[in-house]
Amino acid sequence: MAKKLKEWFDRDCAIRLGEAIQANFKKFDLESYAEEVDAGVGDLELKDRVLLMATGLHNRLPKDYERSARILLKSLGPPLQGETGMFTEGYWFMPVARLVEEFGRSHFDTSMSLCEEITRRHTSEYAVRPYLEDDTTRGLKFLRLWSRSPDAHVRRLASEGARPRLPWAKRLEVFIDDPEPAIKLVTPLRTDSSAYVRKSVANLLNDISKDHPDRIRELTQAWSREKNSHTDWIISHATRTLRKSKNNG
Repeated sequence: MAKKLKEWFDRDCAIRLGEAIQANFKKFDLESYAEEVDAGVGDLELKDRVLLMATGLHNRLPKDYERSARILLKSLGPPLQGETGMFTEGYWFMPVARLVEEFGRSHFDTSMSLCEEITRRHTSEYAVRPYLEDDTTRGLKFLRLWSRSPDAHVRRLASEGARPRLPWAKRLEVFIDDPEPAIKLVTPLRTDSSAYVRKSVANLLNDISKDHPDRIRELTQAWSREKNSHTDWIISHATRTLRKSKNNG
């Protein structure tokens, strides 16, 4: 029987992650970290396991967050090749992203830049959300830059991180109240060459449709006149909740 995702975050994962960090920070106490994770994960669910591991890392890295961020960056290894593997190959970086989410908010630029690098190996779609809440204008500057990246993983982060109703995450009320900045952000991605990115754009628009259905109808009608196959796919996927509501009504 295949292991559940949460079960991958165990002593073995702690050792793998700890060894990568210890190679760049000799004082990292790998043995105590592995023991703490092994003793603590028990019956914890995924998010709590990852938080336990992230907290353990934070407690064993330098108190200077800027220095810790440099150590973590050096420990990430090479980016993923292609558009797959963030959970099959890069899953073990999830605690690093959670560390940034929980402990880096007073170091905005450093943390957002680290999120960009993490997402080339795993994903930072959850980690960036507190930063968008803390300073939406500043956060959007990063997201707009990411949306123009040659790396599909980074372009996807721009869209996925801005989703108002990302599953298993706290809602981004700022984009629920006013979706226009998120719409403007992803509009240039409507013809993106990557299906990976286009799916994220569609999901963001579908999120918005739950609170602003008329705006998404208006937007997708305008986009449909462009007669682009990539955009047409996004429109179909982005309006699934609207179609379901219509059918149920």
